[in-house]
Amino acid sequence: MPASPDTLEATGPIQPPPPPEETPTVRTFAVGLHPGQDLRVELEAFARANALRAPFVMTCVGSLSVAALRPAGVNATVLVEGDLEILSLVGTLSEEGPHLHLTVGDNECRVQGGHAQEGSIVRTTAEVVLGELDDVVFRRPVDPETGWDELVVEPREA
Repeated sequence: MPASPDTLEATGPIQPPPPPEETPTVRTFAVGLHPGQDLRVELEAFARANALRAPFVMTCVGSLSVAALRPAGVNATVLVEGDLEILSLVGTLSEEGPHLHLTVGDNECRVQGGHAQEGSIVRTTAEVVLGELDDVVFRRPVDPETGWDELVVEPREA
């Protein structure tokens, strides 16, 4: 049985750790996409155009007419068509390419997801907030163990 609030012992306030000598910051970018635009292509283009070195998706809402997904363990793209709501978009981008997972729901509340591929077409809008870490660089070389392009985080040169 969980303890009731009157039986909990007070141990004092939680103390945050001391700040590092230089606290990294996160820059944020709001990106609005329009009907007919390719979700992945546009996000990659935005990151390149703004010279983002360690970008990641913070949130995304919107809709697609087509979701191009690569399921886990499959080296093929599945196209899901219809009136699709973007339920989630998460991941990172790098100069070598992105690693984005996309989940969509259709008009019968069926949910599908996988790796976001080129060909995911915006139906009405996609409102994306990207963040960028200012103290590191994301790279994505081929990992000899997995055979896939895996994330490597490196310190950013001053």
